[in-house]
Amino acid sequence: MKISIITVVYNNEDTIEDCINSVLSQSYEDIEYLVIDGDSTDGTKEKIALYSDKIDYYISEKDTGIYDAYNKGISNATGDVIGILNSDDLFHDNDTITKIVKAFDVSGSDLVYGKGIFVSKNNINEVKRIYPSNPFKSSHLFFGWIPLHPTIYVKREIYQEYGLYNQNYSIAGDYDISLRWFKNKYIEKFYLKDWIVKMRLGGKSTTLSLQKKKSSEDMKIIKNHKLGGIITLLFKIGRKVPHYIIPRIVAPKHLYRWF
Repeated sequence: MKISIITVVYNNEDTIEDCINSVLSQSYEDIEYLVIDGDSTDGTKEKIALYSDKIDYYISEKDTGIYDAYNKGISNATGDVIGILNSDDLFHDNDTITKIVKAFDVSGSDLVYGKGIFVSKNNINEVKRIYPSNPFKSSHLFFGWIPLHPTIYVKREIYQEYGLYNQNYSIAGDYDISLRWFKNKYIEKFYLKDWIVKMRLGGKSTTLSLQKKKSSEDMKIIKNHKLGGIITLLFKIGRKVPHYIIPRIVAPKHLYRWF
């Protein structure tokens, strides 16, 4: 099974090498790696060039936003399964893709998802927020449940049959496509009870200044998918509160054991 991993980046010279090395360090060998750069103007392109012989597909050109970049990557991916690792992020460990492939093999599913954590931008060992998950039930969606986007891996034909990211959204398109997948009863889902990704705080939608805009787009998406309106949005926001509190009161070694 070939796994395509897509990294999109724009002006992120500080962390792009960590991200690339996280992919290259995976124990699973059949990985196709695609890097989509939005015509960075800092040192990002120079950092990427250091790994040109290890990147299977690379393009650097202006785009209309992150979802345009995702779609470019997906359109050029040739793997059986596609996943996303953003330029701020890292795989949880070197066997992450191996575990994901095994989950696909064992379950025969179309989609595999797991758990993620948010870490300090300057210290990837400092857990700032957890993002646990659980086996899927359709009723969960009404109450704002959705897996962390970079923990979701889907077969390429799912994109081909049900479409790419909606570029009308600038910050919440991942919520829209995730709902399209999880509301679709014909897409078989499997919960991998394992940690998939470490995300540095400070990404596209993790800053407080962007939360208002994200909530506005979330509400449009919730209405389009005929969920619970403001109730769903409030539950979606409220779910984050314990995710921030728990790492402050639980020792890191227990976080992984209990959640």
